[in-house]
Amino acid sequence: MASQATHQRNSATDSPTKKLPGTSLIQANRSGVASVLPPAEDCLYTQYYCEENVWQLCDSVRRHRPGELSRCHVVFISNDARCVPLWRQRAGKTDDRLVTWDYSNIFTCVAPHEKDYHVIFMYQPDERCLVFDLDSDLPFPTYFHKYVTETLRTDHILHPEHHRWFRVLPALVYLQKFASDRRHMRHADGSWLQPPPPHPAIRAQDAVHNLDEFISMDTSKPGIGGTVYNLTDFVRCFFKAK
Repeated sequence: MASQATHQRNSATDSPTKKLPGTSLIQANRSGVASVLPPAEDCLYTQYYCEENVWQLCDSVRRHRPGELSRCHVVFISNDARCVPLWRQRAGKTDDRLVTWDYSNIFTCVAPHEKDYHVIFMYQPDERCLVFDLDSDLPFPTYFHKYVTETLRTDHILHPEHHRWFRVLPALVYLQKFASDRRHMRHADGSWLQPPPPHPAIRAQDAVHNLDEFISMDTSKPGIGGTVYNLTDFVRCFFKAK
């Protein structure tokens, strides 16, 4: 689920959405790793539409840094209960910014109270991995290990039904296959639960809405592709200890 008013993300406030600039797309961070995305405040962002925010991040890399697209991943975070606890989310009201989302994507998105998924974007230029989460109060980007430590923490403190699962897809696959007509953001009478992004709905060549296939972590079905991990295997795959 996702609510929104499309805007650029600002550290203090949200301003109207602006077009991604054509320059300064590689920002050197403190670690010396180059980022393939502009600063968070220059990214297209609509609150509660994380799956589309991440698609826009992928599209930015495709248009401006196509040679790096193969090193980019999209991560959906969810579970069978469609209830995923995440910390350090700007929507969180507690001191540790805990939020429970209905769904979640990584280039990343999570919503408060009744969320079932979240989506984030990851860039892996070498053995290092960076996470870009427009809904997080962590730096944009954040090293994978810090993101796991601060945002995902551990499943051991959670009820089994709330353990997080991760569907990881290449960014190019997401760009080619993802489609959403935003039906999940409408009331029964057709009115919006939250204002949609100003740009047209995203369609794939053979689909107008397949969001649930990305959110599903059921490995017994063919699904939309990618690899599904539990938290332990997800960390093992993307964290390379020095």
